[in-house]
Amino acid sequence: MTRIKAFLNTSLVKLGEEYTTISDLLSAAIILFFSYLIFRWLRRILNIAKRRGKLVEGQSYALLQLSRYVIIIITGMMILNALHVKITALLAGGAVFLVGIGLGLQQLAKDLISGLILLVENTIRVGDIIEVNGFLAKVEEIGLRTSIVENRENVHLIIPNSKIVQDNIVNWSTINPVSRFSVSVGVAYGSDVELVKNILMDCVQTHPKVITNKPPFVRFNEFGDSSLKFEVFFWSLEILFIEDVQSDLRFQINQKFKENNVVIPFPQRDVHLYKKEAH
Repeated sequence: MTRIKAFLNTSLVKLGEEYTTISDLLSAAIILFFSYLIFRWLRRILNIAKRRGKLVEGQSYALLQLSRYVIIIITGMMILNALHVKITALLAGGAVFLVGIGLGLQQLAKDLISGLILLVENTIRVGDIIEVNGFLAKVEEIGLRTSIVENRENVHLIIPNSKIVQDNIVNWSTINPVSRFSVSVGVAYGSDVELVKNILMDCVQTHPKVITNKPPFVRFNEFGDSSLKFEVFFWSLEILFIEDVQSDLRFQINQKFKENNVVIPFPQRDVHLYKKEAH
């Protein structure tokens, strides 16, 4: 027993003012092991809550990320204390680091703070469809400094969190995931406007990606220079690939117009030529 105690108290290296012993290393390992168990337990609890519908995917992910950072910080402080490393000395050294941030790492600090804002506010969550710089993408991961999104070409993009927080980002994934879209078309003057309305309504009502519990409607927008301009509005759950739905509808509308002799005109201009008489 005495030998074991002596072995555990064997000095290895001096960190700070005291020597670190084998016993201190074992204590640090035990702290790390139990921190890992606590994190796994929290992850299991959050997964159960998500399966039972008490949390959505984004909320579960945000809580898990915040828990991870808190556990890492607390574990790190406990391990440093077990190894007899004075935290006050690290804080003093951290003051130099803060000066470095003030001089050249402003963007990094901004991204880190923005990451915490995203995780705490939960305005943008994992699985949401957002619009960034004119393109749509699905949020795959929200990190402390950057976030990963996947666009419609299955390309993963890394975006600094400060850009998401500061820019005007459109989040298409709301509490009600159904969004309204439209398709515009012009027909020739003299066309049967009631027939045009019925064709547009029939096309959107029969499309499988159009929500039927929200009735579509047709708007006669204006008398244009070369055409009568219509717009058909509909609701859909298909946000990321809505252009494909709109393309399908245009194919259907064009086919129906051909079958019913409805003409889609092209811009026309009348040019009058005057002959100047010679004097």
